[in-house]
Amino acid sequence: MNVIHMKYAVEVAKAGSINKASETLLVAQPNLSRSIKELEADLGITIFLRTSKGMILTPKGEEFIGYAQNILRQLDELETMYKSELPAKQTFSISVPRASYIADAFSKFTNCIDKGSAEIYYQETNSSRAIKNILEHNYHLGIIRYASHFDHYFKALLDEKGLRYELVAEFQYVLVMNLKHPLAQKEEVRYQDLEPYIKISHADPYVPSLPAAAVQKDEHTVNCSRNIYVFWSGAKAVSR
Repeated sequence: MNVIHMKYAVEVAKAGSINKASETLLVAQPNLSRSIKELEADLGITIFLRTSKGMILTPKGEEFIGYAQNILRQLDELETMYKSELPAKQTFSISVPRASYIADAFSKFTNCIDKGSAEIYYQETNSSRAIKNILEHNYHLGIIRYASHFDHYFKALLDEKGLRYELVAEFQYVLVMNLKHPLAQKEEVRYQDLEPYIKISHADPYVPSLPAAAVQKDEHTVNCSRNIYVFWSGAKAVSR
């Protein structure tokens, strides 16, 4: 497997399109596209789905890109280790659930860092992948979010894997709708009032030791509180 092709695949995944990645890499689009196809042929998997909206990672592709990022990061660290004339770069990596408030907090965090001396990796993913990134891909921190009555399932898994964790927030879902929506005129909205409507929420139907079908309904229950935990490897020292 060609390391250059691996770098190309990571950049395409980051950019979301061959066109944007070719501009960043300064590689002609046909050459870049051919390199990705050769990599997929070597691995025997489909890394990207080619769509009108760009290049979308397949499940196997998402798994490969996670490994590739880790390998490339280690290669960079190895190169830096033996180039004593260059200052060592700080690295920080975190896996988080999809949420605008987390993205906003992370954006403010990065503005406080000297970007010339740091490499930062930020991945939005589910709880299962966040835990796997800490255990297998050397990520520094992870954030998971789940219904509070699943607390013992997650803590049992984190304890079993030797991970340290800390509660950072508790919250409940709130309804957001247009002022002209029929429900906006009601003084009290009950769960059954929502049945006729399409509902969009940030939910993750994964709980350790439970099937997805048993979790999905509870994840969309409005009156259940949620916990947000930050966690990290017990073998690593993390500045707080």
